[in-house]
Amino acid sequence: MRPLAIVLVAVLLAAGCSSLRRDKVTVACGASERWCAMMVKRFSDATGVEADFVRLSSGEALERIRSAKARQEFDVWHGGPADSYVAAKNQGLLEPYESEKSGEIREQWIDREHTWSGIYAGVLAFCNNTEELAERGMKPIRSWRELLDERLRGAVAIAHPATSGTAYTALWTQVELHGGDQDAALAYMRDLHPNVLRYNSSGSAAAVQAAKEEAAVGVAFSHDCVAAQEQGYPNLEVTFPEEGTGYELGGLAVLAGAHNPDSARTYVDWALSGASQRLGPLVQFYALPTNTKVPAHSKAADPAAVKLVPYDVEVAGRAKQALVGRFGAEVAEPS
Repeated sequence: MRPLAIVLVAVLLAAGCSSLRRDKVTVACGASERWCAMMVKRFSDATGVEADFVRLSSGEALERIRSAKARQEFDVWHGGPADSYVAAKNQGLLEPYESEKSGEIREQWIDREHTWSGIYAGVLAFCNNTEELAERGMKPIRSWRELLDERLRGAVAIAHPATSGTAYTALWTQVELHGGDQDAALAYMRDLHPNVLRYNSSGSAAAVQAAKEEAAVGVAFSHDCVAAQEQGYPNLEVTFPEEGTGYELGGLAVLAGAHNPDSARTYVDWALSGASQRLGPLVQFYALPTNTKVPAHSKAADPAAVKLVPYDVEVAGRAKQALVGRFGAEVAEPS
């Protein structure tokens, strides 16, 4: 009787643990810390499913997801530019899932195979500290060409594309502006290199550095600069490159090998919903929603008023690994 009782207790405990695992979701989150914290809390409040997150830039997230493989530590990837999701898709790291909310997402902002979905869009901009620029005899930067000015030596804040989706968006924007010529794009980045303060791991850090006068101008998504303005830095001004600029499509996906796939799919359904996509402005996150039922906030960038490059997320994602490798070898760490 005693051995049988032990077996029964073990079975019940295993079933209980399994139930607990099914009722929790762990998120690799690629947006701001405040946005990530709010999203997992609101999800739990709405569904009763426990959730937590780890904040990672897109390059860091991709590397951890790739390294984990079968022993995946996350269930969902939420936020960060979709070209990294394309790279993950091509490596078999994402689990296709067609959400019941997929029909509410703008057609051009969702993967046709439902491997990932777009959940916000942000436009790449210059985050100018007007006082720092004035000390250099300069006005707010309005072109990629101006960013090369010698007066900006060591004063441009930008991240490294190996870790930052923002920085990869900037790099791929140069590819598009140079007619698809990657050599020309890297040549521009080499010309910019002397002006770079340092290569950050996170794209949003550029807005913070401009705000705190560590840099005169940061290359960041416009909503990151607006958020910094609202946190008490009135000397910041957002401008957009006159030659054209790229944009990010923030991604969302269930990860292959997720320990809690049912909860992960529930999370995706909720994150694509209008209720979720209305939450960003509560934490000064003014990206464009992808849900057609949610209007853009008045502080979000207006794509109709900005010259955008024809940013092909699929092409950019397939080129990412090789191009980032070249950037490291030829720009950031030249021999």
